[in-house]
Amino acid sequence: MRAFNAARSQDTVDEVWLLEHPPVYTLGLNNKSAAPANTGVEVIQTDRGGQITYHGPGQMIVYTLLDLQRLGIGIKRLVELLEQSVIEYLASKDIDGRRKKDAPGVYVDGRKLAALGLRVRQQGSYHGLSVNIDMDLAPFSQIDPCGYEGLEVTDLKTLGVHAALPDVAHFLLGYLAGQLRYTLPPEPYLTQLP
Repeated sequence: MRAFNAARSQDTVDEVWLLEHPPVYTLGLNNKSAAPANTGVEVIQTDRGGQITYHGPGQMIVYTLLDLQRLGIGIKRLVELLEQSVIEYLASKDIDGRRKKDAPGVYVDGRKLAALGLRVRQQGSYHGLSVNIDMDLAPFSQIDPCGYEGLEVTDLKTLGVHAALPDVAHFLLGYLAGQLRYTLPPEPYLTQLP
C-alpha cells in the first residue's frame, strides 16, 4: 500500500483491495493499550490511525487506495463514506447500523461491526475498513478494541446474516462505489490472488 501510494501520479487509477488477514493484532499510531501477550497471535505495529484491533479469517478488509484531492474530499469525509457504505449494506439486510460520535466505525446495538484505520500521504489514502462477517470474535476479548475498554464486537453471522465473504464484498463494493460516485467495471472485478 505504501509503495502504491508513493508511486502515484495524477494519472494513477484509484484502487480498492479486498482481502482477509491471518490472525493478527495491529497497533495504530495512536495506540495507548498494551499489546496482548502469550496469545499465539502475531502483533504488528502499523502506520494507520487508530489504536489496537484484531484481524482474522472471516473478516473482510477493505483497503482504500484513493486520490483524495482528485475526489475533492478530506479524511473526515472518507471516513463518513466508508461508514455509510456499511450502513447501507446493513439496511439492505434490515439491520440498523449506526455511527458513534468520536468513535469511527459502524455499530449495531452498541456492538462494533466495522472498524476504520486510515493513513493519508501526498493526498493518497491507504489502509481502510474491516467488517466482521463470520469470524472467531474471542481474540477481541484480549484487547480494548480500538482503545475502548469493554467494547463489545459482533459479526454479521451473529446478526443473522449468513453470507460468504465474496458475496458481502460484491454488495459492499457496490455501495462504496456509489458513495464515491464511481462506476464498477464489468464483472468479474473480484479476483483471487494465489
